Amino acid sequence: MSDLLRAPAEIKYAEELDWLESVDDSPKPFSWRLSPKMVRLFVLGSEPSDGLEREISQKWFGDRSFVERSIVTLASDRGLLLIGDPGTGKSWLAELLSAAICRNSTLVVQGTAGTTEDHIKYSWNVSMVIAKGQSRESMIPSPVMTAMESGAIGRFEELTRSTSDVQDALISILSEKYISVPELERDSIVFAKPGFSVIATANSRDRGVNDLSSALKRRFNFVRIPVVTNKKSEAEIVRFRTEELLRRHRIELDVPPTLLDVLLRSFADLRASAAAAGSDDEKLESALSTAEQIGVLEDAILHSNFFGERALTAHTLASSLVGSLARRAPEDLAILNKYLHGVVEPRGKEEGGSWNEFLEGGRDAIATLS
Repeated sequence: MSDLLRAPAEIKYAEELDWLESVDDSPKPFSWRLSPKMVRLFVLGSEPSDGLEREISQKWFGDRSFVERSIVTLASDRGLLLIGDPGTGKSWLAELLSAAICRNSTLVVQGTAGTTEDHIKYSWNVSMVIAKGQSRESMIPSPVMTAMESGAIGRFEELTRSTSDVQDALISILSEKYISVPELERDSIVFAKPGFSVIATANSRDRGVNDLSSALKRRFNFVRIPVVTNKKSEAEIVRFRTEELLRRHRIELDVPPTLLDVLLRSFADLRASAAAAGSDDEKLESALSTAEQIGVLEDAILHSNFFGERALTAHTLASSLVGSLARRAPEDLAILNKYLHGVVEPRGKEEGGSWNEFLEGGRDAIATLS
Protein backbone atom coordinates (compact mmCIF):
# COMPACT_ATOMS: atom_id res chain seq x y z
CA MET A 1 0.00 0.00 0.00
CA SER A 2 2.92 2.36 0.65
CA ASP A 3 3.76 2.62 -3.07
CA LEU A 4 0.22 3.71 -4.05
CA LEU A 5 -0.65 7.39 -4.24
CA ARG A 6 -4.19 6.60 -3.13
CA ALA A 7 -5.09 3.06 -2.18
CA PRO A 8 -8.73 2.00 -2.69
CA ALA A 9 -10.69 1.25 0.46
CA GLU A 10 -10.41 -2.53 0.09
CA ILE A 11 -6.61 -2.25 0.18
CA LYS A 12 -6.38 0.56 2.70
CA TYR A 13 -8.60 -1.26 5.19
CA ALA A 14 -7.75 -4.82 4.16
CA GLU A 15 -6.83 -5.87 7.69
CA GLU A 16 -10.14 -4.66 9.11
CA LEU A 17 -12.10 -6.32 6.33
CA ASP A 18 -10.26 -9.62 6.79
CA TRP A 19 -10.94 -9.58 10.51
CA LEU A 20 -14.61 -8.67 10.12
CA GLU A 21 -15.04 -11.48 7.59
CA SER A 22 -13.43 -13.97 9.98
CA VAL A 23 -15.86 -13.18 12.83
CA ASP A 24 -18.97 -12.58 10.73
CA ASP A 25 -21.53 -15.33 11.32
CA SER A 26 -24.63 -13.42 10.20
CA PRO A 27 -26.54 -14.25 6.99
CA LYS A 28 -25.08 -12.71 3.84
CA PRO A 29 -27.09 -11.81 0.73
CA PHE A 30 -25.95 -13.33 -2.55
CA SER A 31 -22.15 -13.46 -2.80
CA TRP A 32 -21.51 -10.66 -0.29
CA ARG A 33 -18.25 -10.91 1.62
CA LEU A 34 -19.81 -9.35 4.72
CA SER A 35 -23.30 -9.39 6.19
CA PRO A 36 -25.34 -6.15 6.12
CA LYS A 37 -24.68 -5.65 9.82
CA MET A 38 -20.92 -5.92 9.33
CA VAL A 39 -21.03 -3.67 6.27
CA ARG A 40 -22.69 -0.98 8.38
CA LEU A 41 -20.16 -1.51 11.15
CA PHE A 42 -17.25 -1.20 8.69
CA VAL A 43 -18.58 2.11 7.35
CA LEU A 44 -19.74 3.73 10.60
CA GLY A 45 -17.26 2.19 13.03
CA SER A 46 -17.77 0.07 16.11
CA GLU A 47 -19.12 0.96 19.54
CA PRO A 48 -18.51 -0.74 22.91
CA SER A 49 -22.03 -2.20 22.75
CA ASP A 50 -21.04 -4.19 19.64
CA GLY A 51 -18.93 -6.43 21.85
CA LEU A 52 -16.06 -6.80 19.39
CA GLU A 53 -12.54 -7.75 20.40
CA ARG A 54 -11.08 -4.86 18.43
CA GLU A 55 -12.15 -1.37 17.48
CA ILE A 56 -13.30 -0.65 13.94
CA SER A 57 -12.63 2.92 12.84
CA GLN A 58 -15.40 5.19 11.63
CA LYS A 59 -14.85 6.08 7.98
CA TRP A 60 -17.98 7.92 6.90
CA PHE A 61 -19.64 10.56 9.03
CA GLY A 62 -23.34 11.04 8.56
CA ASP A 63 -26.75 9.80 9.58
CA ARG A 64 -26.85 6.06 10.25
CA SER A 65 -30.18 5.79 8.39
CA PHE A 66 -28.53 6.82 5.09
CA VAL A 67 -26.06 3.96 5.35
CA GLU A 68 -28.70 1.42 6.39
CA ARG A 69 -31.03 2.39 3.53
CA SER A 70 -28.12 2.14 1.09
CA ILE A 71 -27.22 -1.36 2.31
CA VAL A 72 -30.82 -2.55 2.16
CA THR A 73 -31.14 -1.23 -1.41
CA LEU A 74 -28.03 -3.12 -2.53
CA ALA A 75 -29.43 -6.30 -1.00
CA SER A 76 -32.45 -5.94 -3.32
CA ASP A 77 -32.51 -5.96 -7.12
CA ARG A 78 -32.63 -2.16 -7.42
CA GLY A 79 -29.77 0.23 -8.08
CA LEU A 80 -28.67 2.80 -5.51
CA LEU A 81 -28.47 6.51 -6.39
CA LEU A 82 -26.63 8.73 -3.93
CA ILE A 83 -27.56 12.33 -4.64
CA GLY A 84 -26.42 15.52 -2.95
CA ASP A 85 -24.31 18.67 -3.17
CA PRO A 86 -20.61 18.46 -4.08
CA GLY A 87 -18.38 17.39 -1.24
CA THR A 88 -21.00 15.56 0.81
CA GLY A 89 -19.16 12.23 0.71
CA LYS A 90 -21.27 10.41 -1.90
CA SER A 91 -18.35 8.87 -3.76
CA TRP A 92 -16.56 7.94 -0.55
CA LEU A 93 -19.67 6.17 0.76
CA ALA A 94 -20.04 4.34 -2.56
CA GLU A 95 -16.41 3.22 -2.37
CA LEU A 96 -16.73 2.00 1.21
CA LEU A 97 -19.92 0.05 0.47
CA SER A 98 -18.35 -1.60 -2.59
CA ALA A 99 -15.19 -2.50 -0.66
CA ALA A 100 -17.17 -4.09 2.18
CA ILE A 101 -19.61 -5.98 -0.03
CA CYS A 102 -17.36 -7.38 -2.78
CA ARG A 103 -13.82 -6.24 -1.91
CA ASN A 104 -13.58 -4.31 -5.19
CA SER A 105 -14.45 -0.62 -5.40
CA THR A 106 -12.60 0.06 -8.65
CA LEU A 107 -15.28 -1.00 -11.17
CA VAL A 108 -16.09 2.63 -11.91
CA VAL A 109 -17.52 4.50 -14.90
CA GLN A 110 -17.06 8.27 -14.79
CA GLY A 111 -20.02 10.10 -16.27
CA THR A 112 -19.14 12.97 -18.62
CA ALA A 113 -20.51 14.47 -21.81
CA GLY A 114 -18.09 12.15 -23.64
CA THR A 115 -19.21 8.93 -21.95
CA THR A 116 -20.64 6.47 -24.49
CA GLU A 117 -22.50 3.17 -24.40
CA ASP A 118 -19.16 1.41 -24.89
CA HIS A 119 -18.08 2.68 -21.48
CA ILE A 120 -20.93 0.84 -19.75
CA LYS A 121 -21.19 -2.17 -22.08
CA TYR A 122 -18.12 -3.31 -24.02
CA SER A 123 -15.63 -2.39 -26.72
CA TRP A 124 -13.15 -4.30 -28.88
CA ASN A 125 -9.42 -4.85 -29.03
CA VAL A 126 -8.97 -3.75 -32.63
CA SER A 127 -5.67 -5.55 -33.22
CA MET A 128 -7.07 -8.86 -31.93
CA VAL A 129 -10.24 -8.43 -34.01
CA ILE A 130 -8.13 -7.92 -37.15
CA ALA A 131 -5.98 -10.95 -36.34
CA LYS A 132 -8.59 -13.42 -35.07
CA GLY A 133 -12.01 -11.86 -35.54
CA GLN A 134 -14.58 -10.89 -32.94
CA SER A 135 -14.68 -13.23 -29.96
CA ARG A 136 -14.97 -13.08 -26.18
CA GLU A 137 -11.17 -12.91 -26.05
CA SER A 138 -11.08 -9.79 -28.24
CA MET A 139 -13.89 -8.10 -26.34
CA ILE A 140 -13.03 -5.49 -23.72
CA PRO A 141 -15.71 -5.57 -21.00
CA SER A 142 -16.71 -2.35 -19.31
CA PRO A 143 -16.45 -2.04 -15.52
CA VAL A 144 -20.22 -2.57 -15.39
CA MET A 145 -20.02 -5.77 -17.44
CA THR A 146 -17.16 -7.00 -15.27
CA ALA A 147 -19.31 -6.37 -12.21
CA MET A 148 -22.17 -8.32 -13.80
CA GLU A 149 -19.99 -11.31 -14.61
CA SER A 150 -18.49 -11.46 -11.12
CA GLY A 151 -21.62 -10.61 -9.11
CA ALA A 152 -20.00 -7.43 -7.80
CA ILE A 153 -20.89 -3.77 -7.38
CA GLY A 154 -20.45 -1.47 -10.37
CA ARG A 155 -20.16 2.25 -9.75
CA PHE A 156 -21.32 5.12 -11.98
CA GLU A 157 -20.03 8.54 -10.95
CA GLU A 158 -21.89 11.74 -11.91
CA LEU A 159 -24.76 9.99 -13.66
CA THR A 160 -26.54 13.21 -14.64
CA ARG A 161 -23.49 14.37 -16.61
CA SER A 162 -23.86 11.53 -19.11
CA THR A 163 -26.11 11.79 -22.16
CA SER A 164 -29.60 10.34 -22.51
CA ASP A 165 -28.30 7.53 -24.78
CA VAL A 166 -26.00 6.30 -22.02
CA GLN A 167 -28.73 6.59 -19.42
CA ASP A 168 -31.09 4.59 -21.66
CA ALA A 169 -28.50 1.83 -22.00
CA LEU A 170 -28.25 1.69 -18.21
CA ILE A 171 -32.02 1.23 -17.96
CA SER A 172 -31.74 -2.01 -19.93
CA ILE A 173 -28.92 -3.30 -17.73
CA LEU A 174 -30.76 -2.53 -14.50
CA SER A 175 -34.02 -4.00 -15.81
CA GLU A 176 -32.95 -7.10 -17.70
CA LYS A 177 -29.72 -7.83 -15.81
CA TYR A 178 -27.92 -8.83 -18.98
CA ILE A 179 -26.01 -7.28 -21.88
CA SER A 180 -26.51 -8.54 -25.41
CA VAL A 181 -23.45 -8.80 -27.69
CA PRO A 182 -24.94 -9.18 -31.19
CA GLU A 183 -21.49 -9.34 -32.85
CA LEU A 184 -20.95 -12.80 -31.35
CA GLU A 185 -22.59 -15.95 -32.72
CA ARG A 186 -22.11 -17.92 -29.49
CA ASP A 187 -22.19 -16.65 -25.92
CA SER A 188 -23.85 -13.51 -27.23
CA ILE A 189 -25.49 -12.65 -23.92
CA VAL A 190 -23.67 -11.76 -20.71
CA PHE A 191 -25.88 -12.42 -17.71
CA ALA A 192 -25.48 -10.80 -14.32
CA LYS A 193 -24.62 -13.09 -11.42
CA PRO A 194 -26.32 -12.77 -8.03
CA GLY A 195 -24.88 -9.88 -6.04
CA PHE A 196 -24.57 -7.54 -9.02
CA SER A 197 -25.82 -4.02 -8.43
CA VAL A 198 -24.99 -0.45 -9.39
CA ILE A 199 -24.21 2.48 -7.11
CA ALA A 200 -24.56 5.77 -8.96
CA THR A 201 -23.88 9.28 -7.72
CA ALA A 202 -25.42 12.52 -8.90
CA ASN A 203 -24.70 16.13 -8.09
CA SER A 204 -27.87 17.94 -7.04
CA ARG A 205 -26.39 21.16 -8.45
CA ASP A 206 -26.30 19.57 -11.91
CA ARG A 207 -30.07 19.58 -12.13
CA GLY A 208 -31.01 20.32 -15.72
CA VAL A 209 -27.71 19.14 -17.24
CA ASN A 210 -29.09 15.74 -18.28
CA ASP A 211 -32.14 15.06 -16.17
CA LEU A 212 -32.86 11.43 -15.39
CA SER A 213 -35.83 9.94 -17.17
CA SER A 214 -38.72 8.65 -15.10
CA ALA A 215 -37.90 5.13 -16.36
CA LEU A 216 -34.35 5.33 -15.02
CA LYS A 217 -35.50 6.87 -11.74
CA ARG A 218 -37.74 3.85 -11.18
CA ARG A 219 -34.73 1.55 -11.35
CA PHE A 220 -32.98 3.36 -8.50
CA ASN A 221 -33.63 3.88 -4.84
CA PHE A 222 -32.69 7.47 -4.03
CA VAL A 223 -30.66 8.31 -0.93
CA ARG A 224 -30.16 12.05 -0.52
CA ILE A 225 -26.95 12.97 1.30
CA PRO A 226 -27.31 16.43 2.86
CA VAL A 227 -24.54 18.93 3.54
CA VAL A 228 -23.16 18.37 7.04
CA THR A 229 -24.34 21.26 9.18
CA ASN A 230 -23.96 19.71 12.62
CA LYS A 231 -20.84 21.31 14.08
CA LYS A 232 -19.84 18.22 16.05
CA SER A 233 -20.13 15.91 13.04
CA GLU A 234 -18.27 18.32 10.79
CA ALA A 235 -15.51 18.71 13.37
CA GLU A 236 -15.15 14.90 13.50
CA ILE A 237 -14.86 14.70 9.72
CA VAL A 238 -12.26 17.45 9.54
CA ARG A 239 -10.28 15.94 12.40
CA PHE A 240 -10.41 12.46 10.82
CA ARG A 241 -9.22 13.74 7.44
CA THR A 242 -6.51 15.86 9.04
CA GLU A 243 -5.04 12.89 10.90
CA GLU A 244 -5.23 10.83 7.71
CA LEU A 245 -3.45 13.58 5.77
CA LEU A 246 -0.64 13.84 8.30
CA ARG A 247 -0.12 10.06 8.24
CA ARG A 248 -0.16 9.86 4.45
CA HIS A 249 2.41 12.62 4.03
CA ARG A 250 4.36 11.51 7.11
CA ILE A 251 4.13 15.01 8.50
CA GLU A 252 4.68 15.82 12.12
CA LEU A 253 3.03 19.20 12.49
CA ASP A 254 1.08 20.84 15.28
CA VAL A 255 -2.54 21.62 14.33
CA PRO A 256 -3.99 23.55 17.29
CA PRO A 257 -7.68 22.76 18.05
CA THR A 258 -8.32 26.50 18.24
CA LEU A 259 -7.47 26.84 14.54
CA LEU A 260 -9.80 23.98 13.62
CA ASP A 261 -12.49 25.94 15.44
CA VAL A 262 -11.61 29.08 13.47
CA LEU A 263 -11.94 27.14 10.22
CA LEU A 264 -15.25 25.54 11.20
CA ARG A 265 -16.77 28.85 12.32
CA SER A 266 -15.53 30.64 9.21
CA PHE A 267 -17.25 28.16 6.91
CA ALA A 268 -20.41 28.33 9.03
CA ASP A 269 -20.37 32.13 8.73
CA LEU A 270 -19.85 32.04 4.97
CA ARG A 271 -22.66 29.48 4.52
CA ALA A 272 -25.02 31.67 6.53
CA SER A 273 -24.04 34.64 4.37
CA ALA A 274 -24.66 32.64 1.19
CA ALA A 275 -28.07 31.52 2.46
CA ALA A 276 -29.05 35.13 3.12
CA ALA A 277 -27.74 36.44 -0.21
CA GLY A 278 -30.26 37.84 -2.65
CA SER A 279 -28.49 36.74 -5.83
CA ASP A 280 -25.74 34.44 -7.08
CA ASP A 281 -23.40 37.43 -7.45
CA GLU A 282 -23.56 37.87 -3.68
CA LYS A 283 -22.58 34.23 -3.04
CA LEU A 284 -19.19 32.60 -3.28
CA GLU A 285 -18.92 30.27 -6.26
CA SER A 286 -17.70 27.57 -3.87
CA ALA A 287 -20.30 25.19 -2.46
CA LEU A 288 -18.59 25.62 0.95
CA SER A 289 -18.80 21.87 1.50
CA THR A 290 -16.96 19.91 4.16
CA ALA A 291 -14.69 18.55 1.41
CA GLU A 292 -13.68 22.09 0.44
CA GLN A 293 -13.07 22.88 4.07
CA ILE A 294 -10.71 19.91 4.26
CA GLY A 295 -9.02 21.14 1.09
CA VAL A 296 -8.35 24.52 2.70
CA LEU A 297 -6.85 22.83 5.74
CA GLU A 298 -4.73 20.48 3.62
CA ASP A 299 -3.34 23.40 1.65
CA ALA A 300 -2.49 25.25 4.86
CA ILE A 301 -0.84 22.20 6.46
CA LEU A 302 1.33 21.45 3.44
CA HIS A 303 2.33 25.10 3.10
CA SER A 304 3.25 25.25 6.79
CA ASN A 305 5.23 22.03 6.56
CA PHE A 306 7.26 22.97 3.50
CA PHE A 307 7.53 26.75 3.75
CA GLY A 308 6.53 27.66 7.30
CA GLU A 309 7.71 26.96 10.80
CA ARG A 310 6.29 23.41 10.93
CA ALA A 311 3.32 24.69 12.92
CA LEU A 312 -0.01 25.76 11.49
CA THR A 313 -0.76 29.45 12.03
CA ALA A 314 -3.94 31.48 11.67
CA HIS A 315 -2.22 33.66 9.06
CA THR A 316 -1.46 30.66 6.82
CA LEU A 317 -4.96 29.24 7.35
CA ALA A 318 -6.57 32.51 6.26
CA SER A 319 -4.30 32.73 3.22
CA SER A 320 -5.30 29.20 2.19
CA LEU A 321 -9.00 29.97 2.71
CA VAL A 322 -8.87 33.03 0.49
CA GLY A 323 -6.75 31.29 -2.13
CA SER A 324 -9.09 28.29 -2.26
CA LEU A 325 -12.43 30.13 -2.22
CA ALA A 326 -11.68 33.20 -4.35
CA ARG A 327 -12.44 31.70 -7.76
CA ARG A 328 -14.01 34.75 -9.34
CA ALA A 329 -12.34 38.13 -9.39
CA PRO A 330 -13.51 40.59 -8.27
CA GLU A 331 -16.81 39.03 -7.05
CA ASP A 332 -15.48 36.41 -4.64
CA LEU A 333 -12.71 38.69 -3.39
CA ALA A 334 -15.29 41.34 -2.54
CA ILE A 335 -17.44 38.80 -0.65
CA LEU A 336 -14.45 37.55 1.36
CA ASN A 337 -13.29 41.10 2.06
CA LYS A 338 -16.74 41.96 3.34
CA TYR A 339 -16.68 38.90 5.59
CA LEU A 340 -13.28 39.77 7.02
CA HIS A 341 -14.26 43.33 7.87
CA GLY A 342 -17.86 42.65 8.86
CA VAL A 343 -17.42 39.46 10.91
CA VAL A 344 -13.79 38.57 11.59
CA GLU A 345 -12.61 42.06 12.60
CA PRO A 346 -15.36 42.59 15.24
CA ARG A 347 -14.86 39.03 16.48
CA GLY A 348 -11.13 39.65 16.86
CA LYS A 349 -11.82 42.71 19.00
CA GLU A 350 -14.32 40.81 21.12
CA GLU A 351 -12.65 37.40 21.45
CA GLY A 352 -9.03 38.01 20.55
CA GLY A 353 -7.09 34.78 20.23
CA SER A 354 -6.33 33.66 16.66
CA TRP A 355 -8.94 35.85 15.00
CA ASN A 356 -6.75 38.94 14.68
CA GLU A 357 -3.96 36.98 13.00
CA PHE A 358 -6.59 35.28 10.82
CA LEU A 359 -7.85 38.74 9.80
CA GLU A 360 -4.32 39.88 8.90
CA GLY A 361 -3.67 36.74 6.85
CA GLY A 362 -6.93 37.17 4.96
CA ARG A 363 -6.22 40.80 4.19
CA ASP A 364 -2.74 40.02 2.92
CA ALA A 365 -4.06 37.26 0.66
CA ILE A 366 -6.79 39.48 -0.79
CA ALA A 367 -4.28 42.26 -1.42
CA THR A 368 -2.03 39.82 -3.28
CA LEU A 369 -4.88 38.56 -5.47
CA SER A 370 -6.46 41.96 -6.16
